[in-house]
Amino acid sequence: MDLHVVSAAARDVDANWLIVGVPENSPWSDELVALDNALQGQLSRLREAGDLTGKLAETLSVPDTPTLKSRRLLLIGLGSLADLSVARWDKATMTAARQVSAKPDTRVAVCVPDQFGSLSADRAVEGLATALVVGSQGQDLYKAEPSRFPFTAAQIVLPPSREVGAASLASERGRILGDAINLTRELVNRPPHEIYPETFAARALQEAIPCGLMCHVFDEHRLEAERFGSLLAVAKGSDRPARMVVLEHRGGGPHAPTLALVGKGVTFDSGGLSIKPTDGMLTMKCDMAGAATVLGAMTAIARLKLPVNVVGYCGLVENMLGGKAYKLGDILTARNGVTIEVHNTDAEGRLVINDVLSYAVDHGADRLIDLATLTGACVVALGEDVAGAFTNNQPWCDQLLAAAKTAGEDLWQLPMFDAYNELLKSDVADCKNIGGRWGGAITAAKFLEKFVGGKPWVHLDIAGPAFASSNKGCREGGATGCLVRTLVEVAVRGQS
Repeated sequence: MDLHVVSAAARDVDANWLIVGVPENSPWSDELVALDNALQGQLSRLREAGDLTGKLAETLSVPDTPTLKSRRLLLIGLGSLADLSVARWDKATMTAARQVSAKPDTRVAVCVPDQFGSLSADRAVEGLATALVVGSQGQDLYKAEPSRFPFTAAQIVLPPSREVGAASLASERGRILGDAINLTRELVNRPPHEIYPETFAARALQEAIPCGLMCHVFDEHRLEAERFGSLLAVAKGSDRPARMVVLEHRGGGPHAPTLALVGKGVTFDSGGLSIKPTDGMLTMKCDMAGAATVLGAMTAIARLKLPVNVVGYCGLVENMLGGKAYKLGDILTARNGVTIEVHNTDAEGRLVINDVLSYAVDHGADRLIDLATLTGACVVALGEDVAGAFTNNQPWCDQLLAAAKTAGEDLWQLPMFDAYNELLKSDVADCKNIGGRWGGAITAAKFLEKFVGGKPWVHLDIAGPAFASSNKGCREGGATGCLVRTLVEVAVRGQS
């Protein structure tokens, strides 16, 4: 997509679609008044008739605009300007981008308002660029007639008095974030016969090289040599051998601290011998969303050339039912020597990323974040749109929560009381891999805590928001790419 920033009057912009934001219960800006005048009062008449309310993400299309250079006009409600946050701006701009991307070869222009409430101008432009990239990309990768098409060209239109320099930089940041989110979405949306440990690793290498990331792929022999006993046990039931991908961005110098991002990459989860029912298995191509999110975020961090050290780790397996599949009652020995009694082979994700967390700690991670579509219990607790956060270090978690708020993404912290450890006790090993029916998301996090060596760590359970069950006006169904922006924001804040 050809994306650039211009400074011009809305009436003079040439595009197939001109998108203009309209506030609710606020005086119109000079630019909106000028556009209304160019349309001979048409906007005022629509407002007086109650058709143009400005309510958040409410759209109104004007298909014939003979007095403008643009062919068609889409009006998008911004809601109250006083309440215009990153998340609300994202909802409005994503809605608009999705609505006008239904045909190929579309040129679109979006007017940036000169009033943002608490939202900064740079954040508004960055978010708009991201929305144009993400909102025009569908999940229908295999349909003969797609329902959504990337824009041929897009213009971000500033008021005539505004300089474009800073906005152009913000636009490029937004494009990079959008590309990273779409990479994550594409990998999750592709079916498991295409994305399995070996092909994910190959794609990671392909994406890493042009970004300047160092990429290392551990095969099953290297994983065995590194004592990944827990991860390899999960992989035994599949004909697809396990892999681990390590992506390094060394922008902070040899003495700067290192942030580790760890992603669960179960490329398909049948449940193993604790087999899932059909409905529960149908979307299990998404069980590698944590690894895909790490890959997406690492490409953005590298392309933005952030002066920080970040290493991404993707633990990759299939959880299948072959004759060598691990069994209930097996005792596994994890990389750090902890023994684990298997009570449920469908609680496999924690058995994958525990070894990866241990490896990251042993190889210099100063702080850790892991992401995993880990538990249905977290979805029960928080719903499908909010990720759960769990930590052993409150100041570190507070930094992550602040980054998520800046990025406009929803996180909610759950407790990590020591009493939950009691539920993981085993009579025959150091611990069990599940804690029973109650507090399942928390006991999963308490299990992972055993493998971080006391380092500041946050576990993000993204089982709800990583994969959307249906389309919404502001969101495509399927993979969402959630928390890519949050991870990049954490890395940005690591510069200070």
